[in-house]
Parts: sequence; C-alpha cells; structure tokens
Amino acid sequence: MGGNYFCEGSEMSSQRSLFNALGMTKEEMNRPLVGIVSSYNEIVPGHMNIDKIVEAVKLGVAMGGGTPVVFPAIAVCDGIAMGHKGMKYSLVTRDLIADSTECMALAHHFDALVMIPNCDKNVPGLLMASARLNIPTIFVSGGPMLAGHVKGKKTSLSSMFEAVGAYKANKITEEELCEYENKACPTCGSCSGMYTANSMNCLTEVLGMGLRGNGTIPAVYSERIKLAKMAGMQVMELYRKNIRPLDIMTEKAFQNALTADMALGCSTNSMLHLPAIAHECGIEINLDIANEISAKTPNLCHLAPAGHTYMEDLNEAGGVYAVLKELTKKNLINTDCITCTGKTVGENIADAVNKNPEIIRTIDNPYSETGGIAVLRGNLAPDGCVVKRSAVAKEMLVHRGPAKVFDSEEEAIKVIYAGGIKAGDVVVIRYEGPAGGPGMREMLSPTSAIAGMGLDKDVALITDGRFSGATRGAAIGHISPEAVSGGNIAYVHDGDMISINIPEYSITLEVSDEELENRKKTDEIKIKKDIKGYLRRYSQMVSSADKGAIINK
Repeated sequence: MGGNYFCEGSEMSSQRSLFNALGMTKEEMNRPLVGIVSSYNEIVPGHMNIDKIVEAVKLGVAMGGGTPVVFPAIAVCDGIAMGHKGMKYSLVTRDLIADSTECMALAHHFDALVMIPNCDKNVPGLLMASARLNIPTIFVSGGPMLAGHVKGKKTSLSSMFEAVGAYKANKITEEELCEYENKACPTCGSCSGMYTANSMNCLTEVLGMGLRGNGTIPAVYSERIKLAKMAGMQVMELYRKNIRPLDIMTEKAFQNALTADMALGCSTNSMLHLPAIAHECGIEINLDIANEISAKTPNLCHLAPAGHTYMEDLNEAGGVYAVLKELTKKNLINTDCITCTGKTVGENIADAVNKNPEIIRTIDNPYSETGGIAVLRGNLAPDGCVVKRSAVAKEMLVHRGPAKVFDSEEEAIKVIYAGGIKAGDVVVIRYEGPAGGPGMREMLSPTSAIAGMGLDKDVALITDGRFSGATRGAAIGHISPEAVSGGNIAYVHDGDMISINIPEYSITLEVSDEELENRKKTDEIKIKKDIKGYLRRYSQMVSSADKGAIINK
C-alpha cells in the first residue's frame, strides 16, 4: 500500500515540514492520509457522542494501515431550530457542509475519507460531498436515540411537540407537559422515530455507503463503537481496491434507496435530499420516478410518527438489511450493486432475517400495497408536492375543505393555538419555500399543534415549505412552484375550496383558470426585502423543491 501524496520528493519538503509541526512521525507520513469528517458539537443531541465515534474510527483507520486526520463539519439541530427564524438556517447548511468538506478534502489532498454525520442535513450534505470528491469513502453515523417513556408508553420528539398542542387545547395539565419535557428525549442520538436523520442514515446503508447497522444501532450501544472501528478499517480496504462513491452510488443504487424509502416510510425530506445527492452523481431523480416506485412497493414499517415503534425496535427486528431481504421476495431490489463492504447488496443481505414481522411486515402482509410517500400534482402544484402517506389517517386520504391562508408559519401557529382552525379546514402556509422563506422551514409546530388538539383526522395543511420527519397527518409540503416564484399557491384566498386525493395523487384548487389569471394581475407577490448574509445569497441561487432545492444558479 503506497503512501500519501506528500510523502516523497524534494518538492514536497515544505508540506512535510508542516506535517512535522503537527507532530506526525515519518511512519505516519508514509501512510495514506485519511480525512475523518466529524460533525461533533455540544448543541445537537445527535452529535454529542460523535467524539467517541471519531476516536473509534481513528483506531480502525490506524489498524487498517492509514493515518487518520480529523476535520469538522457543522450541524444544526432541527428540533432546537424549530418554530423560529433559526429554522431558516437548517436546510441551507446542507450545501455549506458539502462545499466546506469539498474545500478541506481537496486543499489537503486526502487519499480517503470517513464521514461521520448524524442529523438531518449532515448526512445528505456529506453524501453530496463524497460524490463530488469521488475518493474512497465510507459513512458511519452517530446512531439513533432510544425512545422515551411516559406513562408506560414509548415517546419521542414528535410526542413532545404534540403534547404542547394538547396542553394549549387544555387536554393535559402543566405537570403532564413537564413530564413529557423531561422524558421524551432520554439519551443522545438522532431523534428516535423514522424522522429525517434516521431516514437518511438508513438510506445511506441502502445506497451502499454505510455498513450494516449504520441506520439503526442506537447511539448508546457499544455496538456503535464497534461499527465505527470496522468503518475505519473498511475504508482502507476501499482505498486498496480503489472502490469510489460513484462506483457505489449508481442509478440502480438510487432505485434501491427510493424503494427502501417507500417500504420504511421515511421522511418526506428524502424527496429533497435523494434528488440532490443524485444530481451530484450525474443522475436525475424526478418526482414521477418516486410515484412509479411507490406504486409497486409495499409499505412494511410504521415507525413513529406513523406508528408506535421506534428505531431500537427496527434494529432488534433485523434492521435495514431485513427490510431489503423482504423486498427481494418480489424482486424489488437490485442485488448486484456494489457496496462499501466490497460485496454486492445480494451478498450483504444473504443471511438477513426478519426477526419480528410486527415491526417489519412481511412482503405478503404489508401495511399498504403502496409506498409510504406520495407525490401529488394539480393546478395548486403543477410541478408536484409531497406527502408522507403512511402517516395520514385513512379519513384524510381524500379531503375537501375551505382554505385558511397564512403568509408565514408564525401567523399560522398563532391562529392554531388560539383555536381559529376548525374541522374540515385546509391550512395554507406560503412564502416558506427554498427561495421565498428563504430556507424552506419545517412546519412541525403547526402540524403537531393540530395533532395535539385532536384535529389530525379533520384538518389538512399544505405549504411550499417542508415538514419534519416527525410530522403526521395530512401534511402536504414542497408545493412547486413556490409562492415567491409565482406558483398558484400565492393566489389562494381564504375560503377557496381545495380538494386533496392522495390515492389518486391529486391536489386541486377549485378556482377557474380565468379567476386565477385575474388574481395574478391584482395579487402582489410578497418578496422579503430584509434578507441579509448567507440567506440572501442562498435565496438567489436555490432551485425549486421539486428539483431538490439544489444550488444551481
């Protein structure tokens, strides 16, 4: 195994002098240089344990014959950012993470990389960077949180947000709310349901960029430390065999990811992130492909918020590999894709066993014959919008009701908490898209308030923003084109009737084309003029949600 780029030649003497300044020995300089991208920080619960993962990865790399060198990636906690202007800075970090990792990796000429993300934007941001860099790379996440326990029932962050809504509706006491506050999130790790972070860590496993258990082994298990050591050793095998991200993240691998997404019931945010990652790989994923795959893929898992099972339960039931094994029974998975193990998907899952058919339904006994996510189209969303179908009550799969229109999340939540939303309403929150927000905020507070008040089976919510993976109910996001771009959502008026038919993939504003054209002449598009700094640049460069909110201008 050869050394790194800097280890030989007089022309590299100056660089080696700086490695000497780092305290590196000659032996370390003569080994491949492996960058370890650590998203450790002390503000995100999903990242507070990553220092332990980093140390384990470093040991694995050294055991495998490489020289590990750590550098950082930023991370935002969506839960802490939720419900205020901080959420504008969540999605936008995905591109900052990808860009800064690209800069660090190329500036220092690393031979291989180990990516250590955990929460929502770090995983896709680092996957995007790995595709751009295309040097041998492996992923190992910080792992999911264990579920909390309140009154004998398992809980999670979505339980906490819904408890706030229940308290506002006088359904629980302040003491009960405080109990949720103290018990809903009991350990470090990414929040315990099939929310965005866990969705993306599971899909990293499916894509072939993470080892078995990457998405499901809890953060506090010692098995997670073992996994990190194995990842460190395995990246050296990828280096020796010259297996690179673009060898792994092929079109077939993305088809597998979309298929697993539908079976697992992943977050709707995967419909932003998978197209963006694929774009970096030179592969196009459009929303129509998602519906084609959903139509033939059964939904096998109902993890929170869709049901009452959690990541620890999925792990005990056999994890992602067991889900893939079920899907192969109907030939829904491309088993010949190469992965970071150096083996194919088929070889990886050969010994996988579904240990609990109540957690992972068998292929002939699914929760539904179609996948967990649906893409709707109609005059309200000509370019599409997204709903987590598996988390929608049966009563709301088809709904028609009057619009209650708000130009920001703050306006909506104020009215919801005041009891201004009634059964049958369709709450419309606009000017929250990628460019119009800017930053495409998640709307967990409004949806959780609606659910907590017991209206999730009676009220729909649509937005050009997006939803947390913790959202349940008829919550339809990513309306494209967004309001600030002149999409028809900008011209909805209070009282307009909106029809939603999820089984038929349709969403319709019951207003004539002639009336819409008249409104476009009189209704003003509301452009925020006080946006500064990074958000200003982002708003000028970001694509629409149906394209993955990529930076393309």
